[in-house]
Formats: sequence, structure tokens, C-alpha cells
Amino acid sequence: EEGVHFRHHKNGAPLFLSPEDAINIQEQLGADIIMSFDECPPPYEDDAYMKASVERTLRWARRGKDTLSTDQALFGIIQGGINEDLRAYSAEKTIEIGFPGYAIGGLSVGETKQEMYRITRFLNPLLPKDQPRYLMGVGAPDDLIENVINGMDMFDCVLPTRIARHGTALTTTGKVVIKNRQYEDDMQPLDVGLDTFASRYTRSYVRHLFKADELYGMRIVTYQNLAYLKHLMRNIRQAIKENRLLDYRDELMKTTNYFKSK
Repeated sequence: EEGVHFRHHKNGAPLFLSPEDAINIQEQLGADIIMSFDECPPPYEDDAYMKASVERTLRWARRGKDTLSTDQALFGIIQGGINEDLRAYSAEKTIEIGFPGYAIGGLSVGETKQEMYRITRFLNPLLPKDQPRYLMGVGAPDDLIENVINGMDMFDCVLPTRIARHGTALTTTGKVVIKNRQYEDDMQPLDVGLDTFASRYTRSYVRHLFKADELYGMRIVTYQNLAYLKHLMRNIRQAIKENRLLDYRDELMKTTNYFKSK
């Protein structure tokens, strides 16, 4: 209830982090947007545990807001797993506390994509329309556009760097697993449809870097992945302005392999 006990990753020394500690640390870091301390339970916990977890996150949110001493934007975090009743309750009570923006936590943690989309679609009309909605831990291209359609504004994820370390590039035609043998003699740029820093290198060369365990290969693919996600979100914003977001999603479904798992 008072916080989280854990151990130092190097020497095993006991450590403790409270909701107040979390706010104080983020204030010292000077971040523009900071987050309430929350509990993120697995999606399939029983309702009794999930309800207790939601209540704890709400108490921590109040404590965090009471601790804030700067003009940084402190976001509240909505929890509740895949239970719509608990999500509605968490949203209502978090909005009552009052924050300049609202985050949706506890998704992309083991539930199916369709369950995630159901929850964001459900929450969309419950959240203030004039404040940002931040979907935490989501970064796959198909998840980004589906959740923008469901009313989400902001995202964060380790995905572009994590998959880059294993040789998967995000491109305008879909995922490219650069270590596959089909790219051994491929002299095309990593992404034929997007001109980035990574475009100066051929697929064959980038594949060679991975096969030789050269870290530079990971850096090239990381740059490509970040550039592609910026490109995707820029196109999503333009599609919203032109009132053709659903059409743009349909275009991506036809021209990329990102939606194959649906």
C-alpha cells in the first residue's frame, strides 16, 4: 500500500519507491510530462484482485497529485485490465481527481489485440475530448493506427529498438527480417519507399553487419524503425485532417504485412 519494495540490480540492496518518491524523482528529472505511480496487474487477474488494484492506483494518484510542487503535466493512469466495468470506474474516479492528461495503462501486457482495441474503443467516449489520451507501451504500426481510430493521441514503446536488435526493420511495405537469406544479395535500400539515413545502405550490407555481429547494423535498423514510425504518425495526422483515416488504414492493410496477425 505504501509503495514497492525491490532490490538493487547490481548489489541486491533493498530499495523502496513510494508514490511520493516517484513524483519527486520525476520533478528532479525535469520531464514535461510525468506519470502517476500505478500498479499494472496482468490482464487476466480475477475481478476481486483487479478491483483492489484499481483502488490502490487511485489512492496513489491522489497522493502523487498532492505531492506535485511544479508546473509539470502530471497524467493520471487508468487501469482495470480487460474488465469494462472496472475501466469505466477507474476512468470516472481518475477524472474526478483531475489531471491535464490521461494515460491508459495495463494494455499490451498479454491480452489479445482485439481485447486491447475493445478497451480503447470503450474508453474513448468516457475521456475528456479536450485533453490528451496516452496509450502506454504500444508501438506496433497496426496497433498505432487502430488505437488512433479509437481516440488515442500519444504512445510510447520499446518495440522499434527491441526488434531492431534482432534484425527486424519497419518499412513502408511492412516488416523486413533482414537476417533472412533472401536479402543476401539484395542491393535495394532497407526501405524503398522512404528516404532516410538508413537508405544509404543496401539490404545486403545491413544483413552482413548482423551476420558479422556488428552493432552498427542494429543502429541502422533502429534509425529506420524510428523514422518509419514518425512517417506513419505524420501520415495519420494528415489523414485525420483530410477526414480519410479509415481509408488510410485500409490502404495500409493492402500494402503492408503489419496486419497479418489479425
